[in-house]
Amino acid sequence: MADRRVIALVDPYGAVNKLGVALREAGLDCVRVQSTPEPPPSYGPADLTGYTDNLVHDGDFDRMVARLAALRPVAVVVGSELGVEFTDRLNETLGLPGNGTALSEARRDKFVQIEALRAAGLPTTRQLRVTDPDELAAWHREIGGRIVVKPVRSARNDGVSFCDTPEQSVAAYHRVLSRHSVFDVPNEGVVAQEYLRGVEYVVNTVSCQGRHRITDMWQYQKITVNGMRDRINGMTSVPPDAPEYATLAGYSYAALDALGIRIGPVHLEVMLTRDGPRLVEAGARLCGADVARYAVLLTGESQIDRTAQAYADPERFVAEHRKPYALDNHGAMAFLASPFEGVLRGYPYLRLIEELESCQGVTQRFRPGERLVRTIDDEGEPVTVGLIHPDLSVVRHDFATVCYLDGPGFYDVEPGQ
Repeated sequence: MADRRVIALVDPYGAVNKLGVALREAGLDCVRVQSTPEPPPSYGPADLTGYTDNLVHDGDFDRMVARLAALRPVAVVVGSELGVEFTDRLNETLGLPGNGTALSEARRDKFVQIEALRAAGLPTTRQLRVTDPDELAAWHREIGGRIVVKPVRSARNDGVSFCDTPEQSVAAYHRVLSRHSVFDVPNEGVVAQEYLRGVEYVVNTVSCQGRHRITDMWQYQKITVNGMRDRINGMTSVPPDAPEYATLAGYSYAALDALGIRIGPVHLEVMLTRDGPRLVEAGARLCGADVARYAVLLTGESQIDRTAQAYADPERFVAEHRKPYALDNHGAMAFLASPFEGVLRGYPYLRLIEELESCQGVTQRFRPGERLVRTIDDEGEPVTVGLIHPDLSVVRHDFATVCYLDGPGFYDVEPGQ
């Protein structure tokens, strides 16, 4: 029996571990690589199930390269956002298929990312890398209206502020620099961008040999809740025959080229403004929130299985990269928002959601007996609901029902907490 091929997966935290399962099912042995000595607290403990080895980076890059080279991997694959640049560097040093390091920074730094698209001739948002609060205030006055202030390197909407006045922008700037990111490291910089008005979309892709495939596309739904503007409370699927699909697809493919993406998954967020699409940001890794599970039910595929195919069977990927989806369903995901903080006793209306015709799953981030927090970012999201059905009207009905139920009465919290 021939030796099985080895593939390394960098920082496969949370739902990304399912990529390891898919790679093993495709006939590859998986080695786990941890780019930091300890996993960031927000990711929880490392899950080593199914991995043939676990290599923890201790700061000595040459030592990590030597340890990996001894295993003769066919590729190194990125798991979470934290490992994007480390993965690029490992692949380039080992001479393995990858995206190279020339544009690594553009795939992580939100300011450099937009500038890379601008350099490629794509329409982009106006922005400023903030180095001084007075400069930020002057820029805000020049731009006028609302702007966005956020860390240059983070994820999960961490540290994002929508600011209507220069004073608010300066306060947001100081707030970002005074905090650690979701990866438990100090925020190293701040970017300010004009506030884009329009409808925001998720475009999830996988690439191989420079060919790009969209595995699923969604439209964000947003609300103002708990003092937070534009909190994403859900997303609904966008079918290939939707009027906006071709425009978003074309822009997304061009953005991938501008960012030097040749292989692997990318999660793009694109605003469709009255002047056309504009990139909000792109993560050169899998989409989170267990979206892949519902994408399979929606289209018959996901970023996870197509990523496994890109590395295990690239010829088939290239041959199929413009093939229509296998399934033609409609879907939505609802991201609930708790107005309370305290010890959770239960979700009184959860059963009503589980009984909805299109309900395919409910994930509880906070369970009874645990301390619930007011939802102001993705880390405080108490419940996620997945809805899939062949009838669009059923999905719309059930999504509206979930949004109606998600209010103060949905949460039973210990009094006086």
